Parts: sequence; structure tokens; C-alpha cells
Amino acid sequence: MNYFVSLRKKLEVKVAAELLDQVRETIRLKHLSRRTEEAYIRWIHKFILFHNKRYPSSMGEAEIRSFFSSLRRHKFVSSSTQNQVSF
Repeated sequence: MNYFVSLRKKLEVKVAAELLDQVRETIRLKHLSRRTEEAYIRWIHKFILFHNKRYPSSMGEAEIRSFFSSLRRHKFVSSSTQNQVSF
């Protein structure tokens, strides 16, 4: 593997880990439950993977819509969640 590709992958992993750490810290400061934290982290992880491991700050409304549309289309969320994510 090319040195720069390897270095880029390592940097992306580090940046993603830092993002998830920031989310965890914010959730804990707000005294949300551990299960809420786990759910948020899981959804963020799914969002990043859905968009081929792109960093969330490089994405916008179109990517969010695409992710939610995919969830609705494939029925990976409950009907109540689908209703909350209406466009």
C-alpha cells in the first residue's frame, strides 16, 4: 500500500475517534443515559460508513437526506422514527 494512502487512513481513523470522543463527552456533560450515548454513537458510525467513511463535517444536508432516505427505503428504522424523519 502506498505510504500516503496508509498515512491518510490512519489520520481518518484518528479524526473519527476524536469526533466520537467529543460526542461522548457532550452526552455525558448533558447527563444523558449510557444507552442513549451508545445509540448516538452507533447512528453516527452508521452514517459515516454509509458515506464511505467520509468525515461528517465534509457533508451537508444532501448527505443527511440520502442517509435517512436509505433507512426509510430499507425499513431499518421503526415507523415512529420514519415519521420523525419526514422531508
